[in-house]
Amino acid sequence: MAILPILCYPDPRLHKVAQPVKAVDDRVRAVLDDMLATMYDANGIGLAATQVDVHERIVVIDVSEERDTPLVLINPEITWASDEKQVGDEGCLSVPGIYDGVERSTAVHVRALDREGQPRTIEAEGLLAVCIQHEMDHLMGKVFVEYLSPLKRNRIKTKLLKQQKQAERA
Repeated sequence: MAILPILCYPDPRLHKVAQPVKAVDDRVRAVLDDMLATMYDANGIGLAATQVDVHERIVVIDVSEERDTPLVLINPEITWASDEKQVGDEGCLSVPGIYDGVERSTAVHVRALDREGQPRTIEAEGLLAVCIQHEMDHLMGKVFVEYLSPLKRNRIKTKLLKQQKQAERA
């Protein structure tokens, strides 16, 4: 398993739309293992393949306290989302150190393939539902800061670009 580099906003590759996985094979399982290792190493609760410059519809999530209950979603589709919405602070491994309020459905149903290529349906609520929606946005080329006002988004972009330039000089 390898720790993969995570793309940081405003990298244009974060806006690529992910393509469906054609077959769940050893290559895809290796990507899953690398993504899980990367997510755990970065202390995240979710990671979309887009964030590690793999533009396929793959998501890994683990919202458990013990960090030992990984959820794999290949070619995920939200089949139902609750009308009830809630605003919660979100962060993102691709937008380090930034947290802001985003409105999401409080519950979703998702159809996806597991690591063996078997179909499954997940009924999620709370943090898991938010995480699924957040990661699926990545697969569509959308980063959570795009829900914020243009002023906030530009401030975040300026701050992160400045941090990247400082890191390159160091």
